[in-house]
Order: sequence, then C-alpha cells, then structure tokens
Amino acid sequence: MQIEIDPLSAVPLYQQIRDSTVDAIAAGELVPGEQLASVRQVALGFGINVQTVTKAYDALRREGFIRTNHKSGSVIARGPADPGADPGADPAFVGEWADRLATLLAEAVAQGVGDAEILGRVESQLGSFAERRAAASAAEAASSAASTTTGKS
Repeated sequence: MQIEIDPLSAVPLYQQIRDSTVDAIAAGELVPGEQLASVRQVALGFGINVQTVTKAYDALRREGFIRTNHKSGSVIARGPADPGADPGADPAFVGEWADRLATLLAEAVAQGVGDAEILGRVESQLGSFAERRAAASAAEAASSAASTTTGKS
C-alpha cells in the first residue's frame, strides 16, 4: 500500500496518513493482519517528524483500524465486510459516524449541493471501493497461484 500525502495541503499530515490508510482498508488494499510500516519507516520515507506519524497511528488505533504490539508493530485490525454479510461494526463507531455524516451532509446542502449529486457521489465512492477490493483480491489470487505454481508459499 502506498500512503499518499500532500505537504502543500491544508489538511494536517497526520490526518492525510490516517485518511490514506483508512481508504486503503476500505478498498481491500490493506487486509486484517497485514503489517504496517513502522512509525520510523514512514517518517523517514516522507521526511517528516516521527511524532506526526505517531499521531496518525494513535488515531487509527483509537478508532479500531489497527492494533499495535510493541514487539510485532502495527497491524490492520479489521477490514470491509463481505457484501451481504453482517458488517459487525462497533455500535459506538456507527453512532459517531452517523453524527459526522449528518454534519457533512448539512455542509453540502448548505452550500447548495443537490440530493442527486450527493447520492451520486456516495454511490460512485462505494463503487470505487468495490472495484479496488476486486482488483486487490485478484492480485492476491494471482500472487497465490504464482507461488503455488513455482512451489513457493
């Protein structure tokens, strides 16, 4: 997974790291149990302060997206539910998310964004996640098939 940040953005760097990671989880590019790069590796890679990355990882941990063990580092804790499956989302998260969604929708409506555009963008984003999950799943299957064919695991 490639974390993307824009140093010129008004969005704080830690928030960009957090958002990029959540996006990759939603798209299936990061899966439960997958190891994240260490805080130090990410900081060195972007030439940013270790505390910035720590703040992003702390937010991800608080929100339940990652688990951290001081020996093995940070791993993805949960991923998107399979279509049609019980998502099993934390009720506290769902309540907080609904509040944030209400505020975001209020901002859009107050700025004159129409219902059709809002719904279209939601459907488009969900479709994008589904396409990226399918691509990540296909890449994983191809990698597994190649490993099996060559006798590697």
